[in-house]
Amino acid sequence: MSRYTGPKARVSRRLGTNIWGTKGETIALDKRPYPPGEHGRTRRRGNVSEYLLQLQEKQKARFSYGLNERQFRNLFKEASRRQGVTGDNMLQYLELRLDNLVYRAGWAATRPQARQLVNHGHINVNGRRVDIPSYRLRKGDTVTLRDKTRNLVLIQWNRDVLDRQAPAWIDMIDDGFGATVRELPIREQIDIPIREQLIVELYSK
Repeated sequence: MSRYTGPKARVSRRLGTNIWGTKGETIALDKRPYPPGEHGRTRRRGNVSEYLLQLQEKQKARFSYGLNERQFRNLFKEASRRQGVTGDNMLQYLELRLDNLVYRAGWAATRPQARQLVNHGHINVNGRRVDIPSYRLRKGDTVTLRDKTRNLVLIQWNRDVLDRQAPAWIDMIDDGFGATVRELPIREQIDIPIREQLIVELYSK
């Protein structure tokens, strides 16, 4: 499955926000708070088209959760077919990805790191190993770190230093080495700064 492997700071500067949450992106945004490229410094941010705003919001969501264009479009189509608000459905599907829960639980510093933990077989879902980052969780599912994984320095450092609080839709169990999907996440419980309505408008054209 393809994933973005290019320069992260460049994408964050283009979209005007720290996408992956790394220190390097923060430094780049502080030192050069303008888009990359030869004309980035002189480009006017205020005079942008409606289409550009919609595209930027879609790119924020896509890069933040680690999806390629086809994956994201298919997920949006599925969300639009489901009853309810399409934008809320889309964000709910994104939050219920297995790699996102690993990140939300505080076991990984970033979503790419969470994706790697899942890919390498460090995560169990309902007692069975799952190595598919896009695996969609359901209400009542229990996600745990495998026994050997709990002793990794990386896991200990992330839990002790990051001290990330899990969102309200997740219940932490087993001394913090497990998490249960207590309920399906609603928009108020998703703190990612994305204007999902602009994405809906973009794909509705």
